[in-house]
Amino acid sequence: MNIASKLVWRAVVAFFLVIFSASDTFAQEPVEKVLRAVLDEQVQAWNAGKIEEFMQGYWASDSLRFASGGTVKRGWQVTLERYQKSYPNRAAMGVLSFTELEYTVLSADAALVFGKWRLQREKDTPNGLFTLTFRKTAQGWKIIHDHTSSGN
Repeated sequence: MNIASKLVWRAVVAFFLVIFSASDTFAQEPVEKVLRAVLDEQVQAWNAGKIEEFMQGYWASDSLRFASGGTVKRGWQVTLERYQKSYPNRAAMGVLSFTELEYTVLSADAALVFGKWRLQREKDTPNGLFTLTFRKTAQGWKIIHDHTSSGN
């Protein structure tokens, strides 16, 4: 193969590498959009009274960390049981909303989300702040650390 042929061959290979890498990049959704979808699914599940479905946004691991009210709990099951105890019925659950979401992508498989939460209930409207650490897992983006505080 002469020098001209080698240069043409390299140019063709480089062209296809650029095309394939660009198409892969455009095919992926932005991390913020994927994280928002996880949070939207949680809100929908909560507002339907389905705490176990709400928990699908969390990492199903004993290493899941949930901090709130001055305590730290570890584990998916422990977190589920905490929610079930704190919100035993639809009236206690109210209608959940998340607002003022801020996303910080830390790497290809890690991100932070900061925001405000609010429950609209018949007699009150508890609210507060949260910071969530997300990791991209084999099951998708999951919350691995949740630090939620009350504004009341």
